[in-house]
Amino acid sequence: MKKSKENKEHKVNHDKGQIFVKIMAGVLALLMVAGTGITLVYALMA
Repeated sequence: MKKSKENKEHKVNHDKGQIFVKIMAGVLALLMVAGTGITLVYALMA
């Protein structure tokens, strides 16, 4: 019975970690796209 409860708590922590990783990956991807766009605009203006 105890192991079942511990497994559920571990799964919740793992899910939270996975959500955090996905959010961070999205933020980094957004920064990469924004940086590329800004670089292209700067290169076209120069």
